[in-house]
Amino acid sequence: MTALPRLLLCAAASGGGKTTVTCALLQALVDRGLNPAAFKCGPDYIDPMFHSEVIGAKSRNLDLFLLGEEEACRLLWENGKDCGVSIIEGVMGYYDGVALSSDASAYDLARAADVPAVLVLDGRGRALSAAAEVKGFASFRPDSHIRGVILNRVSPMLYPRLKAAIEAETGITVYGCLPNLPDCSLESRHLGLVTAAEVADLKEKLRRLSRQAEQTLDIDGLLALASSGQSPLFSERPAGEGIPPAAPPKGGNAVGAGRGRPVPRPRIAVARDRAFCFYYADGLRLLEQLGAELVEFSPLSDGDLPAGTRGIYLGGGYPELYAKELSANVSMRASLRAAIERGVPTVAECGGFLYLHAELEGADGQNYPMAGYFPHRAYRTRRLSRFGYVSLSASADNLLCARGESLPAHEFHYWESEDPGEAFLAQKPQSSRSWPCAYATPTLYAGFPHLHFCGIPDAARRFVAACAQYGTPL
Repeated sequence: MTALPRLLLCAAASGGGKTTVTCALLQALVDRGLNPAAFKCGPDYIDPMFHSEVIGAKSRNLDLFLLGEEEACRLLWENGKDCGVSIIEGVMGYYDGVALSSDASAYDLARAADVPAVLVLDGRGRALSAAAEVKGFASFRPDSHIRGVILNRVSPMLYPRLKAAIEAETGITVYGCLPNLPDCSLESRHLGLVTAAEVADLKEKLRRLSRQAEQTLDIDGLLALASSGQSPLFSERPAGEGIPPAAPPKGGNAVGAGRGRPVPRPRIAVARDRAFCFYYADGLRLLEQLGAELVEFSPLSDGDLPAGTRGIYLGGGYPELYAKELSANVSMRASLRAAIERGVPTVAECGGFLYLHAELEGADGQNYPMAGYFPHRAYRTRRLSRFGYVSLSASADNLLCARGESLPAHEFHYWESEDPGEAFLAQKPQSSRSWPCAYATPTLYAGFPHLHFCGIPDAARRFVAACAQYGTPL
């Protein structure tokens, strides 16, 4: 039985400074040479990009709705076992989960993985009320796992008295503060934070955050808390048990899904550039473990799909911000449409789905020709068209699953389609709301819902197997 030093940073609500404090702590740990692992609770793609910029390695998502408890704990262990400490950034408010429950919340993850939680509390405009808020969060559930507090945006002059008051009233340790640092703020846009690649002088901001963290955070205390008495995630498994076999060396062969015969190692072209950047690192790794060779390409700048392509993965992102550039790349649009029409197995999620439309309204309000596989227009709305978790029930056998099977997914988009499809029924959990969505055939999944392959390994196997069985590669 092996424990894993781990810590979860949470907040009372969105906008409380979780990402800034998480990045400050991660950078300080990196500067100390401690090799931290970084994780994000929930489905968000953008916060892990900032973590990755800090630690120089992929940050991972831990989402109980998309993955389930066992798989989330396994991924925490798998990605953190060789690191000095695992730092998890929470999501929304600490207890905010599915509907008005705490299911799949940051609290739910702390409970499932037995992680000490530190409440990041916005100190602006608070005095003794800060202690009341801490006490309320810590006692709201008997197993709250809240073991500490970090005060954010608080005056260094007020901090010593505020720390003393909180600890006296609640018995919970305050592990330091970060003052208001406007020069280090991380900007927002309609889908949350801008991506890490778009933040000017990000490295310098991170260095300043690290220096401030070393001065005003009790990093030694936080490390001690991360190692204090939490139970092991689970008994260590024999190598490979419950995990798909590792992929063979590049250029070798993979074993087809359950067929027991050698098939070519399928090359899957993964769209990756400023317009398409929303992927789960563990989901991509699973495709490789199942035998796929992933090759990145840019719909913005490449003229054609990679040679030898047998499958295509168009992830989400911000195609609406780059609609003019995507439209100008006529050869890529034609190449992609021809490949899908030929039956190359394809998964297109949200932004990738938008790219397959005949036209896309850009963020500038202009309409631009896209790949044109679907003869419809995608357009901007003034509010979130769909938001949150859904369960997708298939109306017919398709690339990812059989008729009647269910896939956990999530949606978050301001753009809408004239015809979003009806191959699945999307059901909101703990709600009576449902709607048809997505397109699906034996060679295609395309729709607004995002998927995490680690939560649906059979769908990942079907996708890789379909790619392996595709005829002559491109």
